[in-house]
Amino acid sequence: MSQSPQEEGAINATTARNTLYALVKLVEDEGRATVITKHKVRALLAPLDRFPAARKIGAFPAHVLSTAQRDFGDLVALASQGQPQVLLRNTTPVAVLLPADPSPDVPSSDTAAHPGAATAGGAVNSQGSQDRGGIPRRLATLGDAIGSVLTDGPSGGPTFGLAGLDAATGGLQRGKLTLVAARPSVGGSLLGLAAARTTALVDHHVVLYAASGPNRDDIFRRIISAETGGEYARLKQGRLTEHEQQVARELVQAGDLLMIDDGSDLRAEDIADTAPHMQGLALVVVDRLQAAHSARLPLSGDRLPDASQVLATLARTLHVPVLAIVDSDDPALLALLDADITLTLIPTDDPARVQVTVAERDFGTIGSAHLKPDLVHARFLDAGTAPADRADSPASPGPAAIAGATAARELAEAALPYTSGGQQGIPAALTHELAAWRTAVAGGDHEALKEILPSLLQAAATVSQWPDTPEGHRLAAALRPYGMPESADTTPAAGQSPATGAAGTAGRTPADNQQATADVVEDEEDDEDEDPLTPEDEEDEPEGHVFPALKILKDSVGRSKMHPIRVIRKEERDHGPWPLISEHMDGEPRWVHPDVTATRVPHIRANGRRVRRDQIEVPDSFGEGVLCLIDRNGSFPSACSAVPLAPNKLLHTGPLDAYDKTQAGIYLIDIPEWPRTDVPHPLGRIIDRPDEDGRVWVTTPHIKQLEKLVRDDHLGAMPTIYDSWTGKYNESLFKTFYEATRKARTELVQIGGDPYKAYKTRLSIALRLLWPKRPSQRSPFWRPDWRMSMVAEASVRHWTVAFKAVQEGHTLIALRNVDQAIFWTPPGTPPSTYRIGTGFGEVKAKFVQAGETILEGDD
Repeated sequence: MSQSPQEEGAINATTARNTLYALVKLVEDEGRATVITKHKVRALLAPLDRFPAARKIGAFPAHVLSTAQRDFGDLVALASQGQPQVLLRNTTPVAVLLPADPSPDVPSSDTAAHPGAATAGGAVNSQGSQDRGGIPRRLATLGDAIGSVLTDGPSGGPTFGLAGLDAATGGLQRGKLTLVAARPSVGGSLLGLAAARTTALVDHHVVLYAASGPNRDDIFRRIISAETGGEYARLKQGRLTEHEQQVARELVQAGDLLMIDDGSDLRAEDIADTAPHMQGLALVVVDRLQAAHSARLPLSGDRLPDASQVLATLARTLHVPVLAIVDSDDPALLALLDADITLTLIPTDDPARVQVTVAERDFGTIGSAHLKPDLVHARFLDAGTAPADRADSPASPGPAAIAGATAARELAEAALPYTSGGQQGIPAALTHELAAWRTAVAGGDHEALKEILPSLLQAAATVSQWPDTPEGHRLAAALRPYGMPESADTTPAAGQSPATGAAGTAGRTPADNQQATADVVEDEEDDEDEDPLTPEDEEDEPEGHVFPALKILKDSVGRSKMHPIRVIRKEERDHGPWPLISEHMDGEPRWVHPDVTATRVPHIRANGRRVRRDQIEVPDSFGEGVLCLIDRNGSFPSACSAVPLAPNKLLHTGPLDAYDKTQAGIYLIDIPEWPRTDVPHPLGRIIDRPDEDGRVWVTTPHIKQLEKLVRDDHLGAMPTIYDSWTGKYNESLFKTFYEATRKARTELVQIGGDPYKAYKTRLSIALRLLWPKRPSQRSPFWRPDWRMSMVAEASVRHWTVAFKAVQEGHTLIALRNVDQAIFWTPPGTPPSTYRIGTGFGEVKAKFVQAGETILEGDD
């Protein structure tokens, strides 16, 4: 037998036994095989790539290294006779003993044909001919394959409908298992959905969609969202526009081509049993394989390698592509799954681009493509393209001819929140024209668009201030290509994130942006999405400072007997729980009552500074009253009195049957339905950023809040916890800091002036340094989970007190950030759920008439 370049010269069994651990190390690190002799027999100590079936637990005799070393001579003899022997480190296969010389009287056989067959590099005696009753295996000549090889373009099989990705993959290959590997929230499931949509709705072929995660309703909503450009989060709440309802009816008519199996306890064997009975089957999608073990999901944990082998066999047997999604990009797991083709989704530094690498089992990486995630609409787009619907799909709106098809569709999508009734604040005449515009875009009626445009622009010209909401900013930006000037009020408001204001700021000049920055008011609790820290802020306060907040915070954490980990090492920050944590987990409400109109109007402060302030109009149906403005004191430091968090590392605890009160961390849950319209959703703005499955990550304060709402019968049931990263529960980590902050405030609020301003500044800086954003910063902390748990605790307390007031009969008009609430009350009577005062947990209250500019702070 000839030796490969990575195959060592033969050594005897005694030498191999004595150096077994070193030989196995060479197998693992360098893929080096070694021929081992014992008398007249020879075996090959080989890497698992030589015989992938050895990775399957229980398929072949397996021995831990210590046992293998003791019985090594016998194992070599058995292997030489065609009986593979798997070597384990603990429970993990690391190498395999194979026959070094093929037996001359046994024909070569592939591993798919028989479990006793080996891949190239080692032959295994097989009884395959006997099992088949003597029927010879079919052999193919080069001529049999030349037709498909010479065919131009993709394989002729199903595609993703994404030109860049289809070019990189050549489409989905018949007879092969393709794996889509992506961490949660990156969007792996959406590639499976894209292939299913294209195959069933465009190419009109039969698809089996095996759903071990999302249910059939989730899948249908995602398809509607992707086909129409409607917001998936809104569709999950059951609110469909007339156009979306029409698309749903059209999809139902074409739906006999897309068959969904979302039955409980779905196994790979169930999929393999069902698929052969589907006439004309063109594609199998398995959504999804879950890396973390779950007793409820057979397609999870250590059962995945076996499931992958079943799916690969299914692909070969039926000669159809099988596309499976796995919620992990861990190379070790992907190696165990051993797919024919692996597509790995990798986030880039640009949040608008995701890289997809394409790898084949035998060749490694063979190509790549970039995609643009559009998770709001449950889809991916080719990088560099704008959202567009296919002209040949049932939901096709067709191209528009005015200002470009992209601009027409963007305006139609931006109009949806207003035409559907989900948002208010624009004139009824404009709403009417936007509804007509959406209908024309949906029907591809170019002439109607030309007729509607003049009256639409005339109605838009009457708007003096666009609603200061993400939806308002987006609508104003969508009108700009049609000649509408940018309204001054599209500047993001104080307390609003740059992300939500992006639509309104697009196209500004640098001078405009400088002015917009100058308009932001710096209050005690600044905008949570900004990071105004400077290098000097990271240093301890000088001796004698009025309030050395950073020193006190470090001392508070240092006092803990749980030995907290203040800084997560830089090399650990790109994996594990840390990429899952975002500012939107704070749960801050950004809510205005659906029956009132709130706008941001210019205001000049006494010092000459231009700012923007709220102006709220209340309908007559609310009766007599005034606006009662509630301003909570020290929301963040007050929350520090008892923040539930994990001082040490967060460990991956996966799906949970129920919340464990001894643990704290982050949790992936469904968005619970909230039936009330007079109070915002208890998760605040968290619900605005669901992943492709409609799930969100939350911290412990919100989990505890939901549990209490369930106990009090305000929610029907706790949402399922699909994933988690947790550590030992603690509430007292910041307790010393809280006590020092409260004492200092009590003294300094009476003094006022510069000492009080210095106190507020250093307090804000210290808490921001828990999670500094710039890599160059040298903060004594880097714990995103601590920071977001603290802000979430403040949000929960803010929401809870407002909810109690509503339960007592008060009318909530607006709830924002972690400190502002506005009620409609009789003059001089704030809700009794609030304590008036200057201390932590207490509030300031003032009263203004509806329609008046609501002043803040030092106005």
